[in-house]
Amino acid sequence: MSIAKPPGMFSKALVPGTILLTVPGVLLKFNAFHTGYGGEALLYGIGMLGAAFILSWAAEVVQMDISQGFALAILAFIAVLPEYAVDMVFAWKAAEDPSYAPLALANMTGANRLLIGLGWPMVLVLFFIRSKKKALQLDKEHSTEVFYMACATVYAFSIPFKGSLTIFDAIILIAIFTMYLVRTAKSETHEPELVGPSAIIGKMSNIPRRTIVYALFAFSGTIIFLSAEPFAHSLVEFGRESGIDEFLLVQWLAPLASESPEFMIAGIWAFRGQAQAAMGALISSKVNQWTLLVGTLPIVYSIAMGKISALPLDMRQDHEIWLTAGQSIFAIAILANLRMSWYGAVLLFVLFMVQLIVSEIRMEIMWIYIVFGVLILVRDRRVLLSLAKIGLKFK
Repeated sequence: MSIAKPPGMFSKALVPGTILLTVPGVLLKFNAFHTGYGGEALLYGIGMLGAAFILSWAAEVVQMDISQGFALAILAFIAVLPEYAVDMVFAWKAAEDPSYAPLALANMTGANRLLIGLGWPMVLVLFFIRSKKKALQLDKEHSTEVFYMACATVYAFSIPFKGSLTIFDAIILIAIFTMYLVRTAKSETHEPELVGPSAIIGKMSNIPRRTIVYALFAFSGTIIFLSAEPFAHSLVEFGRESGIDEFLLVQWLAPLASESPEFMIAGIWAFRGQAQAAMGALISSKVNQWTLLVGTLPIVYSIAMGKISALPLDMRQDHEIWLTAGQSIFAIAILANLRMSWYGAVLLFVLFMVQLIVSEIRMEIMWIYIVFGVLILVRDRRVLLSLAKIGLKFK
């Protein structure tokens, strides 16, 4: 273990102080007091912010015992609990009211595009501020995340042709996620550089350290789970009071809120000089949402229906999935050589903002994503075999 600097009194007080940030949201959740939608969003958001800091400390320390890739996969799963909660609610309600079915997919596709369109450029900007370097070079182990993201993306292109999200889709996507999880668990462990609260925990002996780390994971995951649905609900209701379209709220405002833990964790790490881990966390979250989250939607829908059923997709949702898959192809191409450049980040951000502001040309943006992605993949075709070998752990 490497500790950048000895923890001071501020670091020792930071953990209990951060835990206190989560208390108002919990009290609000259990009706200890009431406030307006704006106040609810603020308090739940502060609670999720506190949970995100706690998650970041636990994820750093746990790398002393497991591989960074597996730690990031666990972190991603906990950090996307808000997204799971929101999407599961929409999928469940769709069994009684079909109008909720498009909302589940809208929330998922919006969250996926936010991760890449805003999250990845954010990491590179913070990396540049910290290091003055214009490109971020990733370790070869991050080939695993990129490879399984590619597997899920290739399969995602087939979903709209069926007009529904089926149990068969769930089996394939969950299988991809399981293989990804098994592969990351077998990666090599590295001693992390710990600072602040994580350094205090890291200095402990094995049993106390692991107990505290797992308790922090459980605590932050619980806070995020409790806050997710009311946080998204209060934001949506607050937006409705302002006369904003419900579909756009579900696709962009709710995901922006529910993705906040991941963005905050990645931002914290990137600003502290851990840009590789930050990017790894966001890629892992993308893999998680693109596989396990999408795969669970037809399962929840079937349980709510009381029989095996397919979650229906309309034309708008077909387009949303294709656009999300197109962006993923472009993102994979940018990272195929494990090097994130400033112009790649700029293109991701610009194209994301264009499709966000000018919704009428989303299909045209999809084709731009695909054409650019294919051109880059052809240029870097020599690295693709290596990417697959590392992802599958072939020699």
